[in-house]
Amino acid sequence: MAFITASWNPLGDAFYRSTELYEMSWSLRDGLRDSLVAAFFMVRFQTSTPDLSPLSRPQLEIYSASGGAFASFPWKSGPVVQLGWTVSDELLCIQEDGTVLIYDLFGSFKRHFSMGQEVVQSQVLEAKVFHSPYGTGIAIVTSSSRFTLATNIDDLKLRRLPEVPGLQGKPSCWVVLTQDRQTKVLLSNGPELFILDNTSCTVVCPSGLSPQDGSIVHMSVSFSYKYLALLTDTGHLWTGLSTLQVSTLLLHIHLFNQLFTCLPRCRRPKSQQPSVVLMWDRLLLVVGVCNETIQYPIEDPCVLVGEMDGVRIISSSNQELLQEVPLVCQDIFKIASMAPGALLLEAHREYEKSSQKADEYLREIKEQSMLGEAVRQCVEAAGHEYDTNTQKSLMRAASFGKCFLTDFSPDQFVTTCRELRVLNAVRDSSVGLPLTHTQFKQLTLQVLIDRLVYRQFYPLAIEICRYLKIPDYQGVSRVLKHWASCKVQQKDLTDDAIARAVCVKVGDSPGVSYSDIAAKAYECGRAELAIKLLDFEARSGEQVPLLLKMKRSQLALSKAVESGDTDLVYTVVSYLKNEMNRGDFFMTLRNQPVALSLYRQFCKLQEQETLKDLYNQDDDHQELANYYVTASYREKRLEGRLSLLQSAVDEYNKAKNEFAVKATEDEMRLLRFQRKLDDEKGAGLLGLSLQVDTRGGTLLSLGLHKQAEQLYKDFRVPDKRYWWLKLKSLAEKEEWDELEKFSKSKKSPIGYLAFVEVCIKCNNKYEAKKYVSKVTPEQKVKAHLAVGDLEGAADAAIERRNEAEMGAVLSRCSPSNSLVIERLNRARAAIAKK
Repeated sequence: MAFITASWNPLGDAFYRSTELYEMSWSLRDGLRDSLVAAFFMVRFQTSTPDLSPLSRPQLEIYSASGGAFASFPWKSGPVVQLGWTVSDELLCIQEDGTVLIYDLFGSFKRHFSMGQEVVQSQVLEAKVFHSPYGTGIAIVTSSSRFTLATNIDDLKLRRLPEVPGLQGKPSCWVVLTQDRQTKVLLSNGPELFILDNTSCTVVCPSGLSPQDGSIVHMSVSFSYKYLALLTDTGHLWTGLSTLQVSTLLLHIHLFNQLFTCLPRCRRPKSQQPSVVLMWDRLLLVVGVCNETIQYPIEDPCVLVGEMDGVRIISSSNQELLQEVPLVCQDIFKIASMAPGALLLEAHREYEKSSQKADEYLREIKEQSMLGEAVRQCVEAAGHEYDTNTQKSLMRAASFGKCFLTDFSPDQFVTTCRELRVLNAVRDSSVGLPLTHTQFKQLTLQVLIDRLVYRQFYPLAIEICRYLKIPDYQGVSRVLKHWASCKVQQKDLTDDAIARAVCVKVGDSPGVSYSDIAAKAYECGRAELAIKLLDFEARSGEQVPLLLKMKRSQLALSKAVESGDTDLVYTVVSYLKNEMNRGDFFMTLRNQPVALSLYRQFCKLQEQETLKDLYNQDDDHQELANYYVTASYREKRLEGRLSLLQSAVDEYNKAKNEFAVKATEDEMRLLRFQRKLDDEKGAGLLGLSLQVDTRGGTLLSLGLHKQAEQLYKDFRVPDKRYWWLKLKSLAEKEEWDELEKFSKSKKSPIGYLAFVEVCIKCNNKYEAKKYVSKVTPEQKVKAHLAVGDLEGAADAAIERRNEAEMGAVLSRCSPSNSLVIERLNRARAAIAKK
């Protein structure tokens, strides 16, 4: 175990270790000198090149964390003040004029925005990229000594902070703080310290730091924004909470007179001993709250990157991780440790040697009842180790200890095994994601998959999804969707080749929409490829919107009709109507009968005039004539109605519909007749139907019998209809004498039972009895029953010897009609004997 602790250095009660992550695979001619560097994903902006002329352009280079080249191109824009990465792996390049250019991992330009017009005029002196609960933010200070802040570049809202009294140019040093979901700026101007928020500039004084300690020239905030470190020009280092209310360390650094370059913080998330890392030109110094230090010599210029559980040290040759050794690792690997985990690890080593000491170590652990704790410690320590051999030793020891436990849950062991395999895969130099187990837990698996996808490590991302059995819609399908979106951007392949490759690879994967892939292809200017991809989309509702966007209206309409979704068809038709001229629109619909039929239905309800134009376009004389007839009913003026009806007659003639021609001409005659009566009598008949004209409330009700008779003859109203209309009209007006005369005018075509029933309905039994005698024998029983004449009904039924009629009469008899009942029963009996 000595070789594991060989790189440990004590600092108070804790230990610190430096672990080599990678030997950098890049080849930098001048190292990191004269460069701006932004990590996590490495980007290098070389500001000057001694071997080239002063007129040569700076070079922007993007590398993986292991130094693998991703992109490199000459910088053709303005001077860059600061570089930084967003939470979604986008590169931010902040220029002197306040313009922020955004690139992806492969150096492709995505978009840009400005930090405000005032910034353009005054120029940016310094800038910082920070992360807050709202997203990735940017803070800048201009030559006018004003700070401008944007807490989320994806929802850009610029805030200009208040002026700082007495500040000329840029401050000595400054940082961005995020406290209670508020973003503030802490800055130093000589011996004074200020906090800027949205509305005020407040002078603050850190607890325990006096003015005699000098002016603050460097400051750094921890990854979590909880702790702060300040360094004065006299070499005093102050650390404490970022609220400045609690101090944890005040130490004088004797090496301060040397060139100082960086001041990040270094601590584990659960550590009780926060520390600070200071870097000079040739020296790295770790300072703890115990007033002790650790010194690391440096050979090449380095860049320090503070993280949540350590500091990465990046040089031109290698990359290391400096961190506090986790407590569980200290317990296991510390010399002469008697922790359960240490004993279990030693027991397993002896077991592999077939030594009986393995049993002695196990007995010692069991006597303390700490075997379960020993297994837990080994599993937890394996997660914190970067070396794969150490991981295997610890996990094998944990597996060995599990064999002697009966009620130990294997969940933690299995989960850690899976996580370590994933971490070891992404830590490989070909991938270049040097995540610690703590960072992985904070990052979450979904975000790690996203990071791999952004870097186009699709096979690895898919294997991880399958290995961890992530649901398809969250794992493999999501990766395939991103792969396909990148595939359609490959300009060296034909449309057919890309479409086939996407179809074979994606297939019917759940959660992958071909329309989304096609939309990406269209954005890249490959419309034909987009159409080929849309053919694989099973949902027509997803095909149509993109086809419309691509101006492929004919194809969009065909797809909508094939889907059978009327709402979708209406959507396409409405879009085409707004985008095309009327002639082309109608011609397009003629090629799609279903769409044309639906559009006609729509026009009948909403756009009558358009319907007329549509019929004219199609030379549909029958439907056009129907349209004129329908339109005539909406016309108020008689002349307009007659004109529309005449147009209908002309169209019916063209359609060779003789019946419709005759009916329409009759309608026109009726309207003229009604107008004549209105002019003569003021009867208000215009617009009524022939039946209403003839019946109650109109001609007959007004006593215009001659006019009604004329209508009856002129329009050849059927006799039965006319007699019914006049019968009801006279009865309702109680003109009984006229009714009697009417009944005697000629033989009734509707019979006389109708007269009886209408009189009874008008509550006049006396008049009804007048017509009973005229009723035919077949209807006599009904007539007598209608007027309540049971004896007459009985006589008629007996005379006709009809048992059904006799039964009907009997059903109406009451006990008081005993004579009638007796007669009917005798008649029924007589009929039965025969």
